[in-house]
Amino acid sequence: MVRRCLLGILLSAGPVHGVVAQDAPPIFPSRPISMVVGFAPGGPADVIARLIAPTLAADLGQPVAVENASGAGGSIGQARVAAARPDGHTILFGSLAQAIIPTLYRHLSFDPTALQAIGMVNEVPMSIIARRDFPAATLADLVAVIRRDGRGLNLGNAGVGSTSHLCSLLLVSAVGTPVTIVPYRGNGPMMNDLLGGRLDLSCDQTTNNSEQIRAGAIRGYAITGVARTAALPEVPTTAEAGLPLVTMTGWNMLFAPTGTPGPVVERLNRALRAVLADATVPRRMLELGSTPASGERTTPDGAQAAWRTETARWRPLLEAAGQYAD
Repeated sequence: MVRRCLLGILLSAGPVHGVVAQDAPPIFPSRPISMVVGFAPGGPADVIARLIAPTLAADLGQPVAVENASGAGGSIGQARVAAARPDGHTILFGSLAQAIIPTLYRHLSFDPTALQAIGMVNEVPMSIIARRDFPAATLADLVAVIRRDGRGLNLGNAGVGSTSHLCSLLLVSAVGTPVTIVPYRGNGPMMNDLLGGRLDLSCDQTTNNSEQIRAGAIRGYAITGVARTAALPEVPTTAEAGLPLVTMTGWNMLFAPTGTPGPVVERLNRALRAVLADATVPRRMLELGSTPASGERTTPDGAQAAWRTETARWRPLLEAAGQYAD
């Protein structure tokens, strides 16, 4: 009788402590986070990734290590994150490349949609630029020179699949005259040739060239955003300068592998919003010619929708130009 009473008391008390501990959700993050950048160190994506990493780490309570896995237009870094364990400890510092990889690469070893958005970080207009002694004072002059010299001009980009590659395609399409497209292995080599006068033209992110334009080391003709940028207030937009079809912005977005639990994605998003609310980080973004993300696109759902929209936007241009990497 006593034994039956004791058993009843134990059963009515619910699960023992060991069972509760086993069912409790894991603590996140429980170790350092790897933030993968699909491009080389020193490029526009890498600069912003390293800018936000310390504030992300402070909010999450774990180190955030920026790891460069460059090559193949950002697809090597994406493949690494897509194959990672979906627990939030490996994330992708993505870019516009993630919107064109599904079209540009037709024989991938991974599913290019196997990511889920955490939130948008920033947007970056492009600058149409040229070597310092290029014989054109305005964007209209530049267009006239392109139409006159055509393939005698070299138009460089940071590599197939890069944001500057897309801007190059958009510029050539709007002008209506083919030029010689020169893909480089990253922004650094391209900028070195532009500064050295060995490259005629480029169209690249303002984070990579605003300082050189202000210093007079290269020419800046127009910004591809809808408004002028605080980093280059004297440089007109393409719409102001007479080429409204060349309107675009690059962007950066955090992604997690598909299947990452909702609470983990929300925790990462909360840390991202802490970065965007910080006084120092957005100010530095603006100094670099970048605009901190705001509004719905900083949420997981809003960022996911923006990613889908950008993928649909660039597919026809790539297909019309026959731009495939394999």
